Amino acid sequence: MKKISLYIITVFYVVAGMAHFLVPQFYLNIMPPWMPLQKVAVFFSGILEIIFALLLIFPSTRKTGAWCLIGILIAIYPANIQMFLNYYHESNPALWIAIVRLPLQFILIWWAYTLVREK
Repeated sequence: MKKISLYIITVFYVVAGMAHFLVPQFYLNIMPPWMPLQKVAVFFSGILEIIFALLLIFPSTRKTGAWCLIGILIAIYPANIQMFLNYYHESNPALWIAIVRLPLQFILIWWAYTLVREK
């Protein structure tokens, strides 16, 4: 089960990182307005997600990759808050997705943390 979880989380973050390049406008739309260099931040965070996911593959770098994913999940949380605010103010019918993303981030942090605790 641990191996399956490891493969899923690795693929999940590689795909999520690639999405930053395939649909950058989605991420640009949820960037907090106070954030500088938004386009650079979107692409940079995509690259980091891919790199950190690949670090999970190797036992010698797995904990580093997991801690880095935890860090990036915390760093991008303001974008999830901004998505919620945008969708709320726009009366967007997809508001429920923005609401689900808020606690989901903590589940993703926990999931990465389970890799840190591996022996």
